[in-house]
Amino acid sequence: MLNPDARRSLLAIARESVEAAVRGVLPADSVPENPALHRPGAAFVTIRHGGDLRGCIGHLVAEQPLWISVREMAAAAATRDDRFAPVSPSELANVSIDISVLSPRRRLEGPEHVVIGRDGLYVRREAHSGLLLPQVASEHGWSVEEFLAQTCRKAGLPLDAWKDPAAIVESFTAEVFGDVA
Repeated sequence: MLNPDARRSLLAIARESVEAAVRGVLPADSVPENPALHRPGAAFVTIRHGGDLRGCIGHLVAEQPLWISVREMAAAAATRDDRFAPVSPSELANVSIDISVLSPRRRLEGPEHVVIGRDGLYVRREAHSGLLLPQVASEHGWSVEEFLAQTCRKAGLPLDAWKDPAAIVESFTAEVFGDVA
């Protein structure tokens, strides 16, 4: 669990990274002092404008310091989520940023182990994979079966692919926090 100072620092890093990426400049070269931000961390950054999703990209595996993961994913969410046009400079004043710091994934033993609002899902079968963050099911009011089906859809798989023994279904939790533009 990150303390409030670590959260504020990560949100400042994310906002600075979004603004720099949108303006086509490099973010400041400052390194945060908080030791918690230097531990390896997997994170997703979600950008909204007027409540509408504008980008969401992240790392599934903690391979680099958390602050670097957030910096990179914030820039990517603003400019490289191919579902959306890049965030424009005119939108910057009104974007909100959420950061989801992910726990390690664990194999899901069955749908009865999924708790809506607590768990995110990752489904993989052959070359297809998809992930939905814990907050997505709550935001849409999905049941566990709908959440599993929508994660399969995101992976480009049939809605019931999670039942296939060849499919890998994993869950994870996330510490989610954000700012308001």
